[in-house]
Amino acid sequence: QVRLVESGGGSVQTGESLRLSCAVSGSDISRYCIGWFRQPGTYAREGVATIHNDGTTTYSDSVKGRFTITRNNAENTLSLQMDNLKPEDTATYYCAISTLEVVCTMERLRVYANSWGQGIRVAVSS
Repeated sequence: QVRLVESGGGSVQTGESLRLSCAVSGSDISRYCIGWFRQPGTYAREGVATIHNDGTTTYSDSVKGRFTITRNNAENTLSLQMDNLKPEDTATYYCAISTLEVVCTMERLRVYANSWGQGIRVAVSS
């Protein structure tokens, strides 16, 4: 059974940084598509970033240039470095993985993810 556990969330002010981590057990993340999503309040969950087994990354336009997704294969963890945070980044953040053979985009991962973390809150105040 694959288990994902997020950590590193919190409350910061505009312009500050946070680093989220996702510890994965039960699956070798180096083999699969894995990524981050977020859900602001009652709005729909949206893709933030993905990373595939070949290291290819994708980002949503809203975070491109500010967020960086990385993967530590030795520790089987996924990270999201979030710089220059804005109030609109306030959301619950989730990591997700698909152990299926999928094109590693945010839309495909959203549909084909077979494991999700429990979510972690990030709040950015102005």
